[in-house]
Amino acid sequence: MSSSEIGTVFLEDLEIGMSRSISKVMDDATVRAFAEVSEDRNPIHLDDAAGAASIFKERIAHGMLVSSLFSALLGERLPGQGSIYLGQSLKFLAPVPLDSEVTATVTVTEIKETRRRVTLDCEAWVGDTQVISGSATVLAPSRG
Repeated sequence: MSSSEIGTVFLEDLEIGMSRSISKVMDDATVRAFAEVSEDRNPIHLDDAAGAASIFKERIAHGMLVSSLFSALLGERLPGQGSIYLGQSLKFLAPVPLDSEVTATVTVTEIKETRRRVTLDCEAWVGDTQVISGSATVLAPSRG
């Protein structure tokens, strides 16, 4: 994704089907930093032995860390800067092993111009495996 996509798509310019994506590797340093910021130090995320003993058989990234990519997309790319998060629903479908590259995408599915509300589908994938599905509602910035 190019940095030229960072900014604002105003309500008046939004269209159903518009989408933006971002990719990030969920490496050890990122997981440890998120654990400190969020105070979620569950050993399944931080300790190799705990991860190996889990149902996943390895350490995994925090689900909320992975889903934070949606916040980055909504606040920086679509609709972008000036958006106000109103709600989010998520389903965690599969674990994200450490060092996996996650690609998150948001797609406009509904626009309520009179209330400036925009609904977007949210999906995150690791390769061919969908790891998160959901939707978000934002108050979109307007020129008017």
